[in-house]
Amino acid sequence: MASEDLIELKFRLADGTDIGPTKYSPATTVASLKEKILAQWPKEKENGPKTINDVKLINAGKILENNRTIAESRLPVGGLPGGVITMHVVVRAPLPDKNNKVHKDSPSTMCCSCSIL
Repeated sequence: MASEDLIELKFRLADGTDIGPTKYSPATTVASLKEKILAQWPKEKENGPKTINDVKLINAGKILENNRTIAESRLPVGGLPGGVITMHVVVRAPLPDKNNKVHKDSPSTMCCSCSIL
């Protein structure tokens, strides 16, 4: 595949840091991108994703589906020659434990069954 056919992507994390940029084939699936994110997730960051299902990729306001390719996700392929496409990474918050409490480090911690944040 010619290098001009590759799409350069970087992944913006919630704290503003980036993973990448790296070049990918338009045939790369969103699930494969998420696997790359998991592998390159900064070790010093707490509450990182454990599986690809913990990660949502957002581009141009759309949540990308795991089974679709970059090309099928209608990214602006070739729209900006030499440009880098930034995708936003959202990590799913941890699920509540059996006592209905969310982990204390969760950004939206709710106290037991009351509505105090």
